[in-house]
Amino acid sequence: MTKNLKNILIIKPSSLGDIVLALPALSALRRSFPAAEISWLIRPAFAPLLKGHPHLTRTIIFDRKLLGRAWRNLKAFNSLLELIGQLHKSSFDAVIDLQGLFRTACLGWLTGCRRRFGMSNAREFAHIFYTHKIDQTEDCIHLVDYYLKMTRAAGASDTGVEFILPQDAVAGESVAKLLSARGIDAGSYAVFVPGSAHRDKCWPVERFAELADRISPQFGLSVIATGTEPEWSIAEGIKAAAHTPVENVAGLTNLLELVALLRGARLVVSNDTGPGHIAAALGVPVVMMFGRSNPARVAPYRRGNCVAAIEPAGRGFNIDIADPKHDIRAVTIDMVYQKVCEQMKSGASPR
Repeated sequence: MTKNLKNILIIKPSSLGDIVLALPALSALRRSFPAAEISWLIRPAFAPLLKGHPHLTRTIIFDRKLLGRAWRNLKAFNSLLELIGQLHKSSFDAVIDLQGLFRTACLGWLTGCRRRFGMSNAREFAHIFYTHKIDQTEDCIHLVDYYLKMTRAAGASDTGVEFILPQDAVAGESVAKLLSARGIDAGSYAVFVPGSAHRDKCWPVERFAELADRISPQFGLSVIATGTEPEWSIAEGIKAAAHTPVENVAGLTNLLELVALLRGARLVVSNDTGPGHIAAALGVPVVMMFGRSNPARVAPYRRGNCVAAIEPAGRGFNIDIADPKHDIRAVTIDMVYQKVCEQMKSGASPR
């Protein structure tokens, strides 16, 4: 077991939801090594999620889009050399790769660090770059538990689960203005997250619209549909199909503003995608729909009552399952509505 770590690198550049699930690993390392410098390698789009984190020393930006052109672009090649040089000069005494891909494992190796921790089942033969390969066992099917197991392998002792997300005053003021301009009272709105980077993870638009018609009058909630700018049309589809008013704010919030918007919601209904995981980490009432992706791995941590899915348990270690019975369209409106009612009754609790 490694003890008295002084300089730690976490490699977890993406995706948004997985970065959220990795936050407890960061806090566990800080509590276990209070004097250590802890760095996090992350893509620029997601770096704001770590802004002002009390347990992090610094972020190291990994611009994948730029660096991916290194073989044919001199600027990109020089940027890659600069990144490698920065990593090597940092003299890390532990590198923990929570991404588990060839490029991230290779970057860990290029740091020159002699203790490199990673997943034994990492993809793209990434495991060949690790000095310590951590098995995923029955007690750590969920990614939060698996990431924490990796920190324990590195010597962390205090591995309680803690989610810390940014509270940015400017972002909060911006969201307050956004709500006010649309006549929405703070604390009396639901947020729908109908998009995803994977279309087969998207619950049908017409069901979001029907859910809005059910819950808005019942719970006295305004309904807001959010997402990225390319997902504007999906949110607009809900607005067009619903009888109750739906505000489309897709593309109108940056990441810090999105966090503020979700933090103030009385309810969040989301596909298995980043904003839903942020809402779950914030402790707000949330319902997440799962299709092919395995809820046992990535569902709101220890909040199984938030999950709307066919057979959410018993899928083993699988990341995805192609069985048609797990198609996202198999998740009915009644299933989601029942979960919404349970969440509204429980009220959840802020983390």
